[in-house]
Amino acid sequence: MQLTLLGPQRRPTVNQVLPALDPDAPIATVTAGWQEREPDDDELDALLGGRSVNLALYGRWLDVRERDPEFAAAELEHRIAVDELRSLHLVQLEAALGALDAVTQRKGERPAAVEAALSDADAVVRLLDDRHLARVAEANASFTSACPAAERPVVAGHREVVRRILDQAGAFVVAGGHVGAILQTMQLFGVAPFVPPAVVAWSAGAMALTDRVVLFHERTAQGPTPTEVYDYGLSLIPGVVLLPHARRRLRVDDPAHMAVLVRRLAPARCVVLDDGSRLDMRPDGELPPDARVIGADGRISSLEER
Repeated sequence: MQLTLLGPQRRPTVNQVLPALDPDAPIATVTAGWQEREPDDDELDALLGGRSVNLALYGRWLDVRERDPEFAAAELEHRIAVDELRSLHLVQLEAALGALDAVTQRKGERPAAVEAALSDADAVVRLLDDRHLARVAEANASFTSACPAAERPVVAGHREVVRRILDQAGAFVVAGGHVGAILQTMQLFGVAPFVPPAVVAWSAGAMALTDRVVLFHERTAQGPTPTEVYDYGLSLIPGVVLLPHARRRLRVDDPAHMAVLVRRLAPARCVVLDDGSRLDMRPDGELPPDARVIGADGRISSLEER
């Protein structure tokens, strides 16, 4: 798979990827992360040379809600249950991360004692993350078993249209926005098995393609919230955690704090997607040498500099 990850598109660079794509095939796009603004893709279509075909996943989801109220009610109840899991996970995280931060800043004790306490505190946070992901996966599996989307006629009809568009497309472009909406709609309409051989994604769209989606809002007007392991992604990009807008949303100027995050998410690499960045993943799925990652010391540098 030819996979290109871009930084946030405040100043668009997606058009620079066009020469590497099949010039004769349409380009399937996902703007579900824009939610109600999903159809407002004229600028994106122009950047893609007028060849884009929007999968309209968010609009299809709204259509399912309207035409299959039984499924919509079951899905709403499922989302409420998962949101409750998230809320409880955040309560646990605040306490565990507070203890971890306190241990990290202790001075004067014997180094071996501090390292042991730090290791234990790290393990508690990782356990909370793992258990939360397991519970979310269990909830998703229970919902799928009780209410199989593929057996709902309205969903099945949309899935067939989406599959036909993807079969004809030479590339697949996933824009940013609300990562939950992107994940939910791509999973509902069975996108993953039919993704074309060339993929371009940025921000939340890129995050949704990883195997673990991590949310981070440490710098917001409403105050910080703990970085949380949100859900499993589509796993087209395994072994990495993508951090778009990292310099605006994470305490990257605090290496000790960032080192805690790196340990927490290991062995996955924490990859920073700055404005204007472009990562062309290697054919074997590995990161390119110019990928900027957060190291064990909590500092950002490219792989080739390490």
